[in-house]
Amino acid sequence: MRRHLEIHRFLTVVAASVAMCAIPEAATAQHRLITQGNGTLAIVDAQAEVEWEMPWGGIHDIHVLKNGHIMVQQGSRKVVEIDPNTKQVVWSYDSRVKNGNQGRAVEVHAFQPLPPRSATNPTGDWRLMIAESGPARIIEVDRAGTIRATTPMTVKKPHPHMDTRLARKIGKNRYLVCHEGDGAVREYAQGTGEVIWDYDVPMKVGGRAGDAKEGHGPDAFGNKCFGALRLANGNTLIATGNGHSVIEVDPAKKIVWSLTQNELPDIRLAWVTTLEVLPNGHYVIGNCHAGPGQPLLIELDPKTKKVAWTFDQFERFGNSVPNSQILDAPGANR
Repeated sequence: MRRHLEIHRFLTVVAASVAMCAIPEAATAQHRLITQGNGTLAIVDAQAEVEWEMPWGGIHDIHVLKNGHIMVQQGSRKVVEIDPNTKQVVWSYDSRVKNGNQGRAVEVHAFQPLPPRSATNPTGDWRLMIAESGPARIIEVDRAGTIRATTPMTVKKPHPHMDTRLARKIGKNRYLVCHEGDGAVREYAQGTGEVIWDYDVPMKVGGRAGDAKEGHGPDAFGNKCFGALRLANGNTLIATGNGHSVIEVDPAKKIVWSLTQNELPDIRLAWVTTLEVLPNGHYVIGNCHAGPGQPLLIELDPKTKKVAWTFDQFERFGNSVPNSQILDAPGANR
């Protein structure tokens, strides 16, 4: 009997010790994702191991389709679809030579596959939205590369490299576009190009102000916004690029929430690029050009600003990782 009591006490002590050493739930949260950096396009599993990769150049946008195919930029003007099983391009659209762009300066920094029979694609056919910098237009093309919709954009400081960054269709006839060179987010009506709503990203967020400073790292400074999402509450979430911040703006253009450069413990925001809103309400933020020792992606609870997860693989992907997609959160807003 005494031996049984001793064994019971020993097991109780061991269990208590394990409980004291247990990793908090927030720290154990992991994600499967796709990203690009250091000349490599890769899928990283939830254990932070590369499960698939192939050589690939720099990107600004990326999407994984329901069939597992990957849509990504190839160079600065072409959008391609890759079959990951064969690592072959199975479809492409080259804005440099298609639909009136021959001889024109054009770059593509954003595109979006539109799901059939969805809020963004009520016609039900296969469509791809492409934002063309230079021509300053948004087009929707079908599988044959034929334009099915064209919308002009307003650009005050035209330049094929800086007219746009990320753009998203947010309804059957609305687009939300980040204009890097203008430092502005504009919502357009499809077809007419009428500006329904716009917002000039401020040069001062979280108390910092001053003249713009060129560069991409944490010491650069400006309002070259990269990404924007329309939230379910009607507000707009904006990644301010070299403004080193994320802001939520209401329809009246008031900042109602913000995350500034040095607000998170031991994390310094640099060129803030992508945004995803996960089904649990958490934000995933892209932190490009942040340097060694800083995360490339940050997941946080916007209500508490508590960090739930970070992704830091600087040695593998380097300092330029502008876009990623979380693959284990179906229904995320991105």
